[in-house]
Amino acid sequence: MWKELKKLKKSKVFAAMSGGVDSSVAAALLKKQGHDVVGVFMKFWYDADSSGPKKNRCCSLEARQDAMRVCAKLNIPFLTWDFQKEFKGAVVDDFISGYKKGITPNPCVVCNKEIKFGLFLEKALKMGADYAATGHYARIKNYELRIKNNKNPLFIIHNSLFIAKDKNKDQSYFLWTLNQKQLKHCLFPIGDYTKEEVRTLAKKYRLPVAFKKESQEICFAQDMRRFLKTRIYAERGAVVELKTGRKIGEHQGVQFYTIGQKAPVGGAGPYYVAAKNLRNNQLIVVKKNDKDLISRDVFLKRVNWIIGKPLKFPLKILVRTRYRQPLTEASIKYQASSIKLIFNKPAKFVAPGQSAVFYGKKGELLGGGVII
Repeated sequence: MWKELKKLKKSKVFAAMSGGVDSSVAAALLKKQGHDVVGVFMKFWYDADSSGPKKNRCCSLEARQDAMRVCAKLNIPFLTWDFQKEFKGAVVDDFISGYKKGITPNPCVVCNKEIKFGLFLEKALKMGADYAATGHYARIKNYELRIKNNKNPLFIIHNSLFIAKDKNKDQSYFLWTLNQKQLKHCLFPIGDYTKEEVRTLAKKYRLPVAFKKESQEICFAQDMRRFLKTRIYAERGAVVELKTGRKIGEHQGVQFYTIGQKAPVGGAGPYYVAAKNLRNNQLIVVKKNDKDLISRDVFLKRVNWIIGKPLKFPLKILVRTRYRQPLTEASIKYQASSIKLIFNKPAKFVAPGQSAVFYGKKGELLGGGVII
């Protein structure tokens, strides 16, 4: 029988510090719990061309100084790790390549896989850490299974990932690539708090970032359209209505749009992007309630299961194909050596390149895959 393990012994924890409220409170909670905490600011690739009100602030000098000030307040060591080259190659270049191909990549998923729970976690463990902590809104539960044998009992530890207490801020969607080896060394201290409670704790602990605003954009591309336009060659082209084939507008570059996005068409609209024809440089659009804007099933690649192996198929699950999208019922099965996701009710705005993330009925993250 599975038994949940709740007590965490005093440990050495390397906490990722972005200079924001969430990661700062995460570090503060760990310190209050008696852990030996080291704050680490990760220096990612910085868009040198970014300026003005939408300037890239995630890896700025200001962000590093805020993280340093929080560590000084908590009286914990502060380190800076330079991952610019690795971040550029794994995250930024992949993001640009995806848009060139006409898909909609998810850079946060890639960053978590390759950087935060790849390079950061690996380096922390090599430097003697027991755990690596981040300010993600998600929860980890550890379970122990005792198996009786002839001599000594055998214990199996399983690490489960769950939706955060704050459903509106939940970030489990971006963590579907994690595995058991990583999860056993991960901590998400604010997963059991709401955003409002985190703000209250920041004020209570008198952290210098307590009133700092948070960014809602992709960290390296605050103005995504400008970012892509300076890196992808694109030409103007026709916006075509799917049903009639007639031109009803003009786009600025088919690569810059995603499925379900409102199309640049006036008059009898609104219209929404249903498909992209890169060969003919056409943006294919339909009306909001058109059946061609919905999907009954999709195929997935790069599927990962948190438990480490696929569950029994066919499998009934809850799924979301976009961040903060309501969970919907679906099933998964193998078809022609591929993973097929079948929606109980047709789903809108399903975009190739985005993640389909699977959950159990009690909010446990089961895994996910990339939509083909």
